[in-house]
Amino acid sequence: MLRVTKLTDYATVVLTVLAARPQVVMSAADLAEQSGLEAPTVSKLLKPLAQAGLVEGFRGANGGYRLAREAAAISLVEIVEAMEGPLAMTECSLHDGQCGISEQCGVRGNWRRINDVVADALRAVSLAQMLDDAPRPSPISTAGGAKRIDARLARA
Repeated sequence: MLRVTKLTDYATVVLTVLAARPQVVMSAADLAEQSGLEAPTVSKLLKPLAQAGLVEGFRGANGGYRLAREAAAISLVEIVEAMEGPLAMTECSLHDGQCGISEQCGVRGNWRRINDVVADALRAVSLAQMLDDAPRPSPISTAGGAKRIDARLARA
C-alpha cells in the first residue's frame, strides 16, 4: 500500500486551517486547537513547512504563523516533499546506481513513469482545492471557550 505518513497528512490539515484565514497570524496553540491535533505535533510540523517556504513565522507577543503564499499556489507535491523529501516510488525513481540490479532491471523505466504520474497528480491539486473539501474551522475565541474541531481529509 502506498501512503503518506501521518505527519504529512497532519501537515495538510494544519495548512488548510491557515488557508481558511490567509491574512491571520495564528499561534501554534491556535493551530492545534483548530486542527484537533496536539500542540507538540503542530510545533513539529511547522519547522519543515517553514523551511520549505510554505509558512512564514513571526516572533513576538502577536507572533505565529501564516501561509507564505496563496493556497492556490501551494501544491500537494510541495507539502509531501516538505515533510518526506523528494517523491520517489522506488530507489531508482530518484537516484541512479542505488540498486544492485539496475543494469539488468526490466521495470525501472516503468517505475519512473509511474513516479512521474503520481508527482503530476499531486502537483495538480492545490491547497485551496483541499480546503474546499475540509470542514471550516470555527472562529477563534478570545474568551477561552473555543471548541476543538476534528479536521479530516476526504477520501477519494
